[in-house]
Amino acid sequence: MGLFLLFWLGLWAMGFNAAASQLWSGKGNAFLVFWLGAWTLGGLFAIASAYRSLRPPVPETIELKRSSIAYDSGVPPLQWDPWNFSGTRKSPVQAWRSVFPKRIRVDLERRQLQTLRLREFDTGNRLTVDVDSDRIEIAANASEVEREWLARLLTGRYSLLQATGGAETTPALGRR
Repeated sequence: MGLFLLFWLGLWAMGFNAAASQLWSGKGNAFLVFWLGAWTLGGLFAIASAYRSLRPPVPETIELKRSSIAYDSGVPPLQWDPWNFSGTRKSPVQAWRSVFPKRIRVDLERRQLQTLRLREFDTGNRLTVDVDSDRIEIAANASEVEREWLARLLTGRYSLLQATGGAETTPALGRR
C-alpha cells in the first residue's frame, strides 16, 4: 500500500503543479480553486497514509513495576477497510482514529489502577483504566480471554478492587 501511495503522490504532484500554474498565470476559475483545495486535502491524507503504512508497527507493552504500571499503547499495523468489508459500522471519527491511532504512553499509579475495570459490551469486553478525564483501553487487540486473564493478574498483583465489573471470582471456578 505504501509503494502505491508513493506512486500516486508522484502523479498527485504533477496534477497539483498543473492546476497551480494555471491559477497563478491568471487562467483559472472558481472551479479550479475548489478542485485544487480538494486535491490538496486528498494529497495530505495520502501523505499521512503513506507515512503510516511505511512506518514499522510498535507493539503494545505493559511493564509491571513495584507500585505502578508503565503502559505504551504502541502503534498497530495499518489496517485499511474503506469499503467496510469487516461489517462493523464506524462513524467518520472512529474510522479516522482507527487509521491514525494516537499513541499513548503513561505511568499508571496505584490510585489510577483502582479504576481498572473489565467492562462487558455487546461486542465483547474491554479492559479500561481512567486517567484524569480520559478512559484508556488496555489490550485492545487481545482476545476476551486474554483481557480477563490480565484483569485478574493486575487485580491480584496490585491488590485492586474487583476489576471485573462487580462479578465475584473464585480461584477454582474463575469468573462467575
